[in-house]
Amino acid sequence: MTDAKSVRRLFMRELWRGLHIVWPVLSGLVVFMNLLGLAVAMQEGWPLMDGIYFSFVTGLTIGYGDVVPKTGISRVIAVLIGLTGIVLTGIVVAVAVEALRAGLDGAGSE
Repeated sequence: MTDAKSVRRLFMRELWRGLHIVWPVLSGLVVFMNLLGLAVAMQEGWPLMDGIYFSFVTGLTIGYGDVVPKTGISRVIAVLIGLTGIVLTGIVVAVAVEALRAGLDGAGSE
């Protein structure tokens, strides 16, 4: 029988290890999203912080709709931000699933 505490401990260790491995990719995607958000802000005449806010709201596919690009190029950049956010989320989920699998396999063999 697997102990929940040991599964959690193994999961957290494997999650940290996995995030440590993919950290350069994750940080690159976050920087890329911020740069795209700043480009939208400059194109639309928004404050720069609104552009960063827009990039994260769009990249995480939340899309509140309180800040909306009007020009065609800004909308194309918004699509790029959304696709980048999907990749970012997918990588984090993949690492978490792998950590859970390793945690369950490791706890079952103890």
